[in-house]
Amino acid sequence: MNQPAALYIDDDEGLRRLAAKALKRRGYTVTVAGSGAEGVALARATAFDVIAVDHYMPELNGLETLALLRALPVTPPVVYVTGSEEGSIAVAALKAGASDYVIKTIGDDFFDLLGSAFQQVLARAMLEQAKMAAESALRATNARLEALLSEVNHRVANSLQMVSAMVGMQAGVSNGETREALADTQRRIAAIAQVHRRLYTSNDVESVDMREYLAALVAELSETWSTPDAPRTLSLDAEPIRLPTDRAVSLGVIVTELVSNACKYAYPARAGEVRVALTSEGEGHFLLAVEDDGIGMEIGAKPRGTGLGTKLIRAMAQSLHSIVEYDTDRAGVRAVLRAAV
Repeated sequence: MNQPAALYIDDDEGLRRLAAKALKRRGYTVTVAGSGAEGVALARATAFDVIAVDHYMPELNGLETLALLRALPVTPPVVYVTGSEEGSIAVAALKAGASDYVIKTIGDDFFDLLGSAFQQVLARAMLEQAKMAAESALRATNARLEALLSEVNHRVANSLQMVSAMVGMQAGVSNGETREALADTQRRIAAIAQVHRRLYTSNDVESVDMREYLAALVAELSETWSTPDAPRTLSLDAEPIRLPTDRAVSLGVIVTELVSNACKYAYPARAGEVRVALTSEGEGHFLLAVEDDGIGMEIGAKPRGTGLGTKLIRAMAQSLHSIVEYDTDRAGVRAVLRAAV
C-alpha cells in the first residue's frame, strides 16, 4: 500500500526536521517547506494527500497560506497548527477551510496528535470522495435511464401513430357504423400517443404538464370535429397541473370521449361551443369540467352509440379513483370529475 504524501509547512527548521522524522515513523512520505509561499508552490506542483500549516510564520501567516492553498484547483485536506491556545484562531482556520487543527506542544504528544489528525482528515476525505463518486455514478445512471425512457416513449408514440394511421386507412374503406367506430378508436389512440409525445419531448419523463397536453389534445379534436357543415368551437382553460403518466392517459381518454360526445350530440342542427377546464381544487386535487350549451341529455337514457365511450369514461374515472358526474340542471350538459393529483 502506498504511503500517504504529507506536506508540513513551518518556518521553524528544527521543528520541520522533527516533524519529518516523526511523521515518517507513522507511515507518511513527508515533504517540508520553510514558508507559506514555498509550501503553496510545492502544493501547486505536487499532489499531496494531506497538508499541515503552522499559524505563526513571517511574510505569509497560516491563514494567508491556507487561503492560497484553498485557491488551488485541487486542495487536499489541511490540518492547521498553532501554538496559541486561543480558540478564536482555530475557529478562524476552520471557517477558512481547514479540515482540523492541532495545538503545538513540546514533545511527542504533538506529533501523536498531528498523526491522529492526519488519519481522521484522510478518512473523511476518502469518505467524501467515495460519496462524490457514488453520486456521480448515480447521476450518470439516472441520465441513462431517462434517456432510455425517453427513447421508449418516442418509439411508443411512433408505434401508436402507425396504428392510428392503419385504423384510419381501415375506416376509409368501411361504411356506416363501422367507419364511425374506427374513427372513435383512432381518436382514442391519438389521445394516448399524445401523452408519450409529451414525455419524450420533455425533461420530465415521469409526469405530464396537463395544460400543454390538453391544449394539443383539444387542438386535434377541434380539427376532427369542426367542419363547415357542423362548426364546433373548442376552448380550453387549464392550470399547469402535472400528473403522473398513467393518470394523464386516463384523463386524456376521458376528455376525448366527453368532447367527442358533446360534438356529436349537443348541437344537431347548429354551430356550438364545447368548453374544457382543468383547475386546482385545494392541495393535491383537481377538477375537470367539460361543458356545452346544447340540447342536453336525459340522465339514465340509453347511450346513443355503441356505449363503448360510456364504458371507457367509467373505467378511466375508476382508475383515477373517481367518477364523472353530469349536471343537466342547466342549458346543455356539464360533466365534472374530481380526483387527486
